[in-house]
Amino acid sequence: MTSPSSLGTAGSAASADSPASALAFTLADFDFELPPELIAQHPAAERSASRLLDGRGASPVDRVFRELPDLLQPGDLLVFNNTRVIKARLYGQKASGGAVEALVERVLPGTNEVWAHVRASKSPKPGAQLRFADAFDAEVLGRCGPDGGMFHLRFAGDPFALLDAHGHVPLPPYITHADGEDDIRRYQTVFASQPGAVAAPTAALHFDESVLARLKARGIGTAEVTLHVGAGTFQPVRTENLAEHKMHSEWFQVPAHTVEAIHATKAAGGRVVSVGTTTLRALESAARVAPPGVILEAGSRDTDIFITPGFDFKVVDVLVTNFHLPKSTLMMLVSALAGYEHIRGLYQHAIAQGYRFFSYGDAMLIEKRSA
Repeated sequence: MTSPSSLGTAGSAASADSPASALAFTLADFDFELPPELIAQHPAAERSASRLLDGRGASPVDRVFRELPDLLQPGDLLVFNNTRVIKARLYGQKASGGAVEALVERVLPGTNEVWAHVRASKSPKPGAQLRFADAFDAEVLGRCGPDGGMFHLRFAGDPFALLDAHGHVPLPPYITHADGEDDIRRYQTVFASQPGAVAAPTAALHFDESVLARLKARGIGTAEVTLHVGAGTFQPVRTENLAEHKMHSEWFQVPAHTVEAIHATKAAGGRVVSVGTTTLRALESAARVAPPGVILEAGSRDTDIFITPGFDFKVVDVLVTNFHLPKSTLMMLVSALAGYEHIRGLYQHAIAQGYRFFSYGDAMLIEKRSA
């Protein structure tokens, strides 16, 4: 871990796990009705041709995503999540012949072992052999994960190579078609480089080489973090009392050069623009309050940060994000950043104007609400 950098003087910080003002909200406050036809089943024909709802002002403005560089300021810094989606879904059989489906959640570094969600008529026991894609075997080593809900498997070879050859793109549960060649290309960002995610950082799917070139020409910097998005990102909150929700855990890394770029941007009066909620979660997880200000630490670890209204954002000023599932932790996150009533108004506008929702849908630009 490198030496931390200061981002400036911090005000009073609310706890990331239980911000005081979150007590005023219940799960029902983050529910909304979405016409099923607005759930995007396929991406836009061109990445940057998606719609962009500019939600920074009092009234929403309808735009196209390729306009984004003109909406930012020279000296701003966009931070991307460079994770790469792996073909994490596998189909196979148990030794008894029964069908089994696995979704690899995490590849353990330097090993042939993975953590995976496994679906079968009966849960496999330690020592059981699973055959995937009629091509390779996996041994069940036991249960694993924070709540023992996953299975620890040992593959007969390099997991990344086997998944790439025999796995399927892990499309979200609300996308109804089987994965195809177009999904292999489009459920992946143009700058994805670090394999390990089972879901795409979807706000970044709208960026293409043209938009990236225009950002550079306008004097807007870029930096990267890695957060390997897990399947838990699609799970709704099931407890009406938000304090009782157990957040899923994901691995992230913030490089030293990204810390330096953020520090330089803040010192020069620029803004940190997070591309997606996964990037935001990584950055805010790496920040802590330490006199005389906020410290941003480079390094890697797991995070289960749960951001709800009342959270004290220490790093991110502006957010590019897609539209999120009702009753999800991400609805709570965007409400925390831009204000609960403001987000409700933006979502009502998006539904009325026929915006496309969720992973393959349109995007929104919002900024941190003034204290």
